[in-house]
Amino acid sequence: MNIFGVQLDIQWENKAANFARVRELIAGAAPPSGSLVVLPEMFATGFSMDARSIAEYPGGATEKYFADLAHGFSIYILGGMVTPSGDGRGTNEAVAFSPDGSLVARYAKIHPFSFSGENKYYAAGEEISLFDWQGFRVAPFICYDLRFPEIFRAAVKKGANLFVVIANWPAAREEHWLALLRARAIENQAYILGVNRCGDDPKLHYSGRSQIIDPRGEIIADGGHNEGVISAELDLAALEKYRADFPALADMKL
Repeated sequence: MNIFGVQLDIQWENKAANFARVRELIAGAAPPSGSLVVLPEMFATGFSMDARSIAEYPGGATEKYFADLAHGFSIYILGGMVTPSGDGRGTNEAVAFSPDGSLVARYAKIHPFSFSGENKYYAAGEEISLFDWQGFRVAPFICYDLRFPEIFRAAVKKGANLFVVIANWPAAREEHWLALLRARAIENQAYILGVNRCGDDPKLHYSGRSQIIDPRGEIIADGGHNEGVISAELDLAALEKYRADFPALADMKL
């Protein structure tokens, strides 16, 4: 059960260039059939507030691209995109496709980043989304969601044992990113893959530091600061044994 995170230097609002670069990085990583490959938040455009311009209806170019990647590489693919919200704003989403090219999950970011004004341009999601992958129950979240542990706990109560957090998390708060990823893994006895971008957009610098962390909080892959792909082989049996041997989740009160 192999998982991959594509740490991308996103070209600003240039979908064609980002599509091509992601395909090149995945081809170079050569993920085995059935792997889960994860791309950053808004991977095709960067963290743009021009929601009306970059939004696509379901079934548009980005979803067709995801389906083609999934089918062509025989993988599960998850990444960020923007759809119209219906109120004139956009919706910041994570979508996942299976190797047969079908949609298996759609999650809308529950916590738009109000500090940057994201909530003015993007509507908040309301529901957690989970999907099955190689025996795991996967819960995707997006960037600022990482600061709200209650939604991760809610996902665990629904059976989640693998979290995926896709992000455009700036370098200025890198230590928060690293600490919170590890905390979410430890407190929920779950694997977590955090996939961040690197490089620069017109306003901010991003330091990458995508990570894969095991249920004990051990870091098993770190993307550093440059573009590239991280990967790990996850052990579902070991996770289940750890939860059984140290049944902390059974003591949840709320």
